[in-house]
Amino acid sequence: MAEPTESIVLGGGCFWCTEAVFSRLRGVVSAVSGYAGGTVPNPTYEQVCEDTTGHAEVSRVEFDPGQVSLDQLLEVFFYVHDPTSLNRQGADVGTQYRSIILYTQESQRPVIERRLRRAQEEHPRPVVTQVGPLEQFYPAEAHHQHYFERHPSQGYCALTIQPKVAKAERHFPELLRG
Repeated sequence: MAEPTESIVLGGGCFWCTEAVFSRLRGVVSAVSGYAGGTVPNPTYEQVCEDTTGHAEVSRVEFDPGQVSLDQLLEVFFYVHDPTSLNRQGADVGTQYRSIILYTQESQRPVIERRLRRAQEEHPRPVVTQVGPLEQFYPAEAHHQHYFERHPSQGYCALTIQPKVAKAERHFPELLRG
């Protein structure tokens, strides 16, 4: 009988980046780009980009805790984005690019809080990552799913996503798929 999976919703800038990084890790069953943390039901990418929905670009990461722990996923999360940058990551600016963790079960909260404290110890500036329970996740449109895998030579992918993926692969080789 297969072990049950868990999911966590992570936002650290463009969801293409987050999805690309986490989809390469062992134990990750799926990483789906989407929107969460806002008030507008079933938002579109265009609506989220207008910065009026309250939603962040996020990835819902479903994982097998027998292969990769939530703590390990959060370590990767805090490593590949700047959790001290308020409402932006690099050239991507707006509340939709905020650093956010949305948990799907209460038992995840203490793990998140410990990792958040550790992230603060590692950064001289305040960590601005929002944490809360997931209320609703809306998958992004189909053309946003697996974007990096389908368009690796596209400018944004080559200049922004590839360096994040490479950074994670160099720092966490033990967490990569076999």
